[in-house]
Amino acid sequence: MSKRIDVKDLDIFYGNFQAVKGVSMSIEPRSVTAFIGPSGCGKSTFLRTLNRMHEVIPGARVEGEVLIDGQNLYGKDVDPVDVRRQVGMVFQRPNPFPTMSIKENVLAGVRLNSKRLSSKAGDELAEKALRGANLWNEVKDRLDKPGSGLSGGQQQRLCIARAIAIQPEVILMDEPCSALDPISTLAIEDLINDLKTDYTVVIVTHNMQQAARVSDKTGFFNLEATGKPGELVEYDTTQTIFNNPAKKATEDYISGRFG
Repeated sequence: MSKRIDVKDLDIFYGNFQAVKGVSMSIEPRSVTAFIGPSGCGKSTFLRTLNRMHEVIPGARVEGEVLIDGQNLYGKDVDPVDVRRQVGMVFQRPNPFPTMSIKENVLAGVRLNSKRLSSKAGDELAEKALRGANLWNEVKDRLDKPGSGLSGGQQQRLCIARAIAIQPEVILMDEPCSALDPISTLAIEDLINDLKTDYTVVIVTHNMQQAARVSDKTGFFNLEATGKPGELVEYDTTQTIFNNPAKKATEDYISGRFG
């Protein structure tokens, strides 16, 4: 089920401004890949190209290829909605739909994709997704209560349940723990580790210890100067990036000398 991602010579633009330049990388299936780097270096922008989310910004475009199991997401006949069904996204701030119950929040994406669910099928899918997001035991007695009544960490896991309910093959997470306390962060990190059994997981994080703890491979992004495009400086196993990086810029960033 889980898919391999190959990115070839990707350039990302907002109008005339080039935000990211010349990224090429391969992301293995059933693994966790983390992107690190200073603010403004294009890592979140790059993440959003992996499910064509950046296109919702007027004037945004890419040049190059993003292939999932050999199929170019930017091919002429590819529907972005299909791409986003295949590649789920979890954002920085938990964003459950405030007027919906916990259960309806989980099923929202599935219903949006116009799938009709019987009541029984809906119950089963909601339970499966909530179990997958490690939230079922905490909410099983209040599925009809609003999702906005949960704690921040629970809301983020609810958003992860919503993402996995549509049965994607890839899950992208843009700083999924930046708004959370340490205990909730640990719960999400444990969950990320569990998710790679079934999914290809890609996260952006500002927390280098988090990248070191949860990822198999790490990509370090940087930019030469403000106004210049972000670039992928180095991409390797997480152990190599943190213990024996090939580039001085990577070493300086990881050791806290800049950024």
